[in-house]
Amino acid sequence: QIQLVESEGGLVQPGGSLRLSCAASGFPFSDYTGNWYRQAPGKERELVATISMSGSTDYIDSVKGRFTISRDNVKNTVDLQMSSLKPQDTAVYYCNAHRLFFGRTFEYWGQGTEVTVSS
Repeated sequence: QIQLVESEGGLVQPGGSLRLSCAASGFPFSDYTGNWYRQAPGKERELVATISMSGSTDYIDSVKGRFTISRDNVKNTVDLQMSSLKPQDTAVYYCNAHRLFFGRTFEYWGQGTEVTVSS
């Protein structure tokens, strides 16, 4: 069974840190790009961070220097370390695995985990 299971989010004070973890199973995760998306209330889902199969990373400007994405291809996990959190980071965070293979897109999503940054 193909699954992406995210760790629990939570309530964090501004300036605090939180680590999200996503465990993949049922497919060869090492062949996929790992992504974290988020969707804030009333807004569209946006790609926050991405990590390639080889470990190259990229981030949206608003989280650069604060968030770090990493992956472990042995454990089949992709993590998002979030630091210096701001209220505007409040959102439901989604883990995603994506692969383009011979013109076909293979994509899987986690169920989402809520992160609230508030005092």
